[in-house]
Amino acid sequence: MKSTTSPHSCQDSSLTSYIMRLLYSLVIALSLSTWLAASDIPLTLNLMPIPAKVQSGSGQLVIDPTFTAASTGARDARLDGGIARLLDDLSRQTGMPLTVRPSDAAHATLTIRAQSAGRKVQELGEDESYTLEINASHASLTAPTALGALHGLQTFLQLVAPTPAGFAVPVVTINDQPRFSWRGLLIDVGRHFIPLEIMKRNLDGMAAMKMNVLHLHLSDNEGFRVESKRFPKLQEGSEGQYYMQAEVRELVTYARDRGIRLMPELEMPGHSRAIVVGYPELASEPGPYKAGRIAQAEPALDVTQEKTYKFLDKLIGEMVQLFPDAYLHIGGDEVDDKPWDSNPKIQEFIHARGMKNNRDLQAYFNQRLQKIVAKHGKIMMGWDEVLHPDLPKTVVVQSWRGQESLAAAARQGYRGLLSYGYYLDLIWPAARYYAVDPMSGGAASLTPEEQQRILGGEACMWSEYVTAETIDSRIWPRLAAIAERLWSPQNVTDPKSMYQRMNEVSWRLGWLGLTHESNYLPMLRRLAGREDIAALRVLADVVEPTKDYTRTEVWPQAPVKTTPLNRLADAARPESRDAREFSELVNTYLQNDQQKSDVEEQIRFFLMAWHDNDAALQPLLDQSLLLAEDKPLSEDLSALAAAGLQALDALDKSQSLPDQWRTEQLAVVKRSNAPRANLLLMVAPAIQKLIEAASPRR
Repeated sequence: MKSTTSPHSCQDSSLTSYIMRLLYSLVIALSLSTWLAASDIPLTLNLMPIPAKVQSGSGQLVIDPTFTAASTGARDARLDGGIARLLDDLSRQTGMPLTVRPSDAAHATLTIRAQSAGRKVQELGEDESYTLEINASHASLTAPTALGALHGLQTFLQLVAPTPAGFAVPVVTINDQPRFSWRGLLIDVGRHFIPLEIMKRNLDGMAAMKMNVLHLHLSDNEGFRVESKRFPKLQEGSEGQYYMQAEVRELVTYARDRGIRLMPELEMPGHSRAIVVGYPELASEPGPYKAGRIAQAEPALDVTQEKTYKFLDKLIGEMVQLFPDAYLHIGGDEVDDKPWDSNPKIQEFIHARGMKNNRDLQAYFNQRLQKIVAKHGKIMMGWDEVLHPDLPKTVVVQSWRGQESLAAAARQGYRGLLSYGYYLDLIWPAARYYAVDPMSGGAASLTPEEQQRILGGEACMWSEYVTAETIDSRIWPRLAAIAERLWSPQNVTDPKSMYQRMNEVSWRLGWLGLTHESNYLPMLRRLAGREDIAALRVLADVVEPTKDYTRTEVWPQAPVKTTPLNRLADAARPESRDAREFSELVNTYLQNDQQKSDVEEQIRFFLMAWHDNDAALQPLLDQSLLLAEDKPLSEDLSALAAAGLQALDALDKSQSLPDQWRTEQLAVVKRSNAPRANLLLMVAPAIQKLIEAASPRR
């Protein structure tokens, strides 16, 4: 049933949603206090990642315009830059003009001492620990290296908050170090190119979360995204969208200044269409080839011919001059070997050398490739599929298949890191990523020596369905949960605390220029074509893009790199905060009689806003082609809300609604749980609980 609303109903529902969030935050704060009281982290500290050890004192250190910072230890340009950024960030957060100026260390508000300068090229395993001590008149940060000092500066910045005395940091002592030495983020710039300035702001976000590796997936079927002067045809399929070599050097320097290593990945022998577009003679089947994700068999390099290795030797020799990191990732995953099967010369090569199958052929390729990589002074890294007993133990295995695969590599003597469970493009909620641990599953049964071979993990942002406009929202703030898993002690696992602190971190990341929050409303306005988007936002706030790799296109589309990503599915956040909060309220209502009346009022606020919203939104849906596909979602949100209100009324009166009503409402729930317009209506499961409670099975 639809109801009519006044012209102000949209604004009223938006205001109601805001009020509900405030009320709900009080409920969460009460539940959090129990957990925090039993932990080492004081209730008032919104630190993320949680440090290894925190000891709180009483009082605070006021941050005012006289605040100064001085370095007293080993000189390191990165640390000087970090101090300058700290002051700049403090200026933005406080609105006070703070500048880098000469300061007598004896009178500085914050003194920073790194015992040694960092290595010329940042290395895996450098000491990243630090100690931060704050009293009412002074703060000191000490660390064995500049890397640890940079991390400590980020912790200091997170501690700054407004107080009755002005901006201040609490009196506290923090001793901190990471649990894992490899804490990375992969960004795929192959499928959709990501401009340099966007990469930089994501590096700033990574530094804020104490992550230390940016893994660049530079080549795939859709493009080869770095300039090659030796092989200029590599850029032919990239439509001019690639990094110039000078830009790569700039990005490497930018990352290093923030304590982040930058590791390149050049995908081979599969995912190689961008290579064979310009150099078809390297392919297992004759060309020509077009770049992009198109309806054509996946190409694979011909790994039996010597000219392939001569090409790769020269290419890798050129690329390593741009990327000083010790590691070079060669991909090696998802090789479609049909081109190998259909090539008689390749099959003859396999049989003549006593190989059993194409897997042995790929191992042969990896052996030869590893020697080329080592010749150029690099350590080879690859996905699960490169694992083979014939490869040297220096090779590092990145597991996308799971903890069992990671553990198998460790048992065989290979170092590795986990990406399974950390794929951000699967659009999972932060809590699901947070629950994945590199040392769980198969790794839990490893010997201490084998466990030492697990270096850490990497989140992955594959870019089939992201653009420069949307990538920040697909990475942040959920990456903060993964960053904490890789940094903080293993027993830090409470999702309620994580969400409370992640919400705080999220808006702070906006100060760094990340657009995961600031792009949301402009994208909704583009869909609406007008300023007033209150009704659209009510719907957008309770939907999420479809999960895993289930996204489908409404209309036939061009190759994926040119597909417009301008629907509500692209504007919608990966995780609905309203839906999560509503679900918590329903669970509390159904399980806790003491809070029942207070929580019920908040649930009703949500349901009434959703019930009334469809009437206000329908005219807008009729006017926008891009929003027309979302009409059923809006209608079902209203219907679900009506069912929820009826269920609450029945539960209030201790009445049981008839079976026919239950059947009809659960049909709406079932429909709402299915993806439509590449979206999911995330409040349906919680409303289903109310329906079932009001009409139990007989």
